[in-house]
Amino acid sequence: MAKEPMFETDAPVERALLVGVDRPASEWSCEESLAELERLVDTAGAETVGTITQRLKTPNTRTLVGKGKVSEIAAMVSALRADLVIFDDELTPTQQSNLEHDIKGVKIIDRTALILDIFALHATSREGRLQVRLAQNQYLLPRLRGMWEHLASNRMGGGVGSRFGEGESQLEVDRRMVRKRIEHIRIELAKLQSERATQRKARIGSGIFRVALAGYTNAGKSSLLNQLTDADALAYDKLFATLDSTTRRLILPDGREMTLTDTVGFIQKLPTTLIESFKSTLDEITGADLILHVVDASSPHREAQMQAVADILEQIGAHGIPQLLVLNKCDLIDDEQCEALARRYPQGLLVSAITGKGSPELLARIEQVANASSTVMNVCIPFDKGSFVGLAHETCTILSETYEESGTMLQLRVPPASVSSFEPFRVSLIKQ
Repeated sequence: MAKEPMFETDAPVERALLVGVDRPASEWSCEESLAELERLVDTAGAETVGTITQRLKTPNTRTLVGKGKVSEIAAMVSALRADLVIFDDELTPTQQSNLEHDIKGVKIIDRTALILDIFALHATSREGRLQVRLAQNQYLLPRLRGMWEHLASNRMGGGVGSRFGEGESQLEVDRRMVRKRIEHIRIELAKLQSERATQRKARIGSGIFRVALAGYTNAGKSSLLNQLTDADALAYDKLFATLDSTTRRLILPDGREMTLTDTVGFIQKLPTTLIESFKSTLDEITGADLILHVVDASSPHREAQMQAVADILEQIGAHGIPQLLVLNKCDLIDDEQCEALARRYPQGLLVSAITGKGSPELLARIEQVANASSTVMNVCIPFDKGSFVGLAHETCTILSETYEESGTMLQLRVPPASVSSFEPFRVSLIKQ
């Protein structure tokens, strides 16, 4: 009997044409921004087949780019056999609808939709998936008229930019239902955020010093978490490999314990809907005692990435928290470049999360910052209050411990949150 012929079942890779607007006042050059957009396209599983740009002082209100450029894009779509056009700037609902009318037979999405699509691919926890769904629905609500038309169309199929409410028909999707869905997601998120807040409150109440990793996506935060804590957090060379925050115990050389939390990476033009939706995750940063701003030292766009992170930290209200600049991936640059970076950023720390270079110095700096915020106290804890001795070992640095007739004498380095717990037993204050 003849064998049945074998057919390839994998969906074909989508071919994307990228469109950028070159604005004179932009901190990122158009070329740099499009290069990053191409990496996002690769992360989403599509292939970039071409790019096209236009220099504009102000965007066209109808189609973002000019009328002649729209015709040029349509011609390139045909010549390159592209089935996806991605604009590097966020399109208004009107602009997207007009572009879909002028450029036939191709999906039109923007950078925000692409990032949301990537988040949909990478969200693993229930909270992460809910956060992404909330951001997606908030993005889609003003675009229902035009966007659902092509997302629900059978002739367009799935792929990049279409992981928005899979399996739903057009008849099911109207503004009322999307608003209802948003409300339902918010209720579910509120329950999970309440649990996270309880856990965070317990950590704050314990007096444990809290360190958060923040930085541009793919700067190596997860790898650094693994290096410093011997954790096994996911660490891929991909944009947005980590969405869910991960907290691990960090033990300093002096034996003091603290927490180290990895959070979602930042990116330029990060959608405001994502910042709102990931508020509970970003609260891990705003609630930290110290932020490690992790930078990819090997990136040619290092300065612009650092500014993008600084802007978002200010946006979420975390700019006033003490920071340490951590220049990661120094194993990917030569000694001369390392020396130049050391001169350029004298307060920065050159490290490699892969080789471990600079880790001892980083831990020493974290210890220095933690100690600077603490109070050195002499306390005498009665023997019938032994639980406070245990609390001291859990939350403080023990400088000395002796036993007297009246109780246990301890010299402690006490974090701010625990000072009130030991105040009743204070016998003297040792100045640093």
